[in-house]
Amino acid sequence: MRTIKLVELAKTIRSKNAGTDKITFDIIFREKENYEIVKASKTITRESVVQLFGIPEERICDFVEFDPAYAIKFTIYRTSPSGSLGERDIFGCQQYPPLLDIEVPVE
Repeated sequence: MRTIKLVELAKTIRSKNAGTDKITFDIIFREKENYEIVKASKTITRESVVQLFGIPEERICDFVEFDPAYAIKFTIYRTSPSGSLGERDIFGCQQYPPLLDIEVPVE
């Protein structure tokens, strides 16, 4: 089966703060077709996020496939609050790169 990288299908892949204790991730598609391909493939799920980021499932506080916006969104709890001593990404904007290389099966 042929695959395409998620970064080639999505318009936007990003992460950002969702308050001091959370980081939210957005995968937004321009075309409904691409969104439906990714959604149907079940490539991005709570379980795949756990594996991809090496986190326990309890750190995922939200996971939504939002059809009206052709978007997949999930939010994780930070291990320490934004801006706390030793925290390395105050804005949460450098957490999305593992999503870029996800291979999505296409027919």
